[in-house]
Amino acid sequence: MAEAIEIYDDRLLAILRPGASLQELANGAVHSEGPVYFHEDDSVVWSDAHGNRLLRWSSTDGVSVLRSPSDYQSGNYRDLEGRLVACSSGLRAIIRREHDNEWQVLVDRYQNKRLNSPNDLVVKSDNTIWFTDPPYGITEPNQGYGGEQEQPGSYVYRFDPATGEIYPVVTDMIRPNGLAFSPDESLLYVSDTAAFNIPGGPHHIRVYEVDRNLKNGRVFAIIEPGQPDGLRVDEHGNVFTSSQDSVQIYAPDGTQLGKIFVPETSANLTFGGKESDRLFITAGHSLYVIDLNTRGVQL
Repeated sequence: MAEAIEIYDDRLLAILRPGASLQELANGAVHSEGPVYFHEDDSVVWSDAHGNRLLRWSSTDGVSVLRSPSDYQSGNYRDLEGRLVACSSGLRAIIRREHDNEWQVLVDRYQNKRLNSPNDLVVKSDNTIWFTDPPYGITEPNQGYGGEQEQPGSYVYRFDPATGEIYPVVTDMIRPNGLAFSPDESLLYVSDTAAFNIPGGPHHIRVYEVDRNLKNGRVFAIIEPGQPDGLRVDEHGNVFTSSQDSVQIYAPDGTQLGKIFVPETSANLTFGGKESDRLFITAGHSLYVIDLNTRGVQL
């Protein structure tokens, strides 16, 4: 484990599981993204975002294609009913798989204008959906169907599927991407990946205080090498973020605790397993996992 993990702060020792190592579970994707865990069948669903497919791994069945084409799905999550909710960069929409396995568009517009290309999302305990909307599905040929940008910027939105209400909660970021709530949902962490294709652009995580809207945003951590993308938070409020060389781990006070190195560039991650203590990582062409001594807080 010493070769695969760097420890910068002794608080990381309580998070690591002695003897655990990173394992590859699957490969063959063009670009792995957006993992979500289903405890009902011990499976992970994730996006082959550039391959326009939705993939599934399970401990009993191995790897299968769940949906192809997937309209360039990216981020995935569960709602309070256990339904899969996803960002569709191709449809420029938030979509949901219903209990009968049919997919429906939940929202694709704000103020009668098409969204850019929703990228990642989280579901809050009140079942509202919070999602980021950079333009990658418009600007990048392998992430969507193209088109014209209709929104004036790249925002983070709050959407209530019960009422249809949608409004922006973050408007001060250039390319908001991954996001995660703190355990008590008093904070929202949002990554900015503008440096991906904007020279000199930010490559940091911002944190906001959560009210009905968000307030008092500030830079939580600057991520390098590369950019932050997907985020998850554990039961103690530690922030796990993807980066070019590793999954980086930060304490709630912003101190970098260390890195779990990944052989490919990590894009996103999620907690799962029976005890929510397995960290599943989508990186490059693959899906990885490592067992930890901490638990995730997502649905």
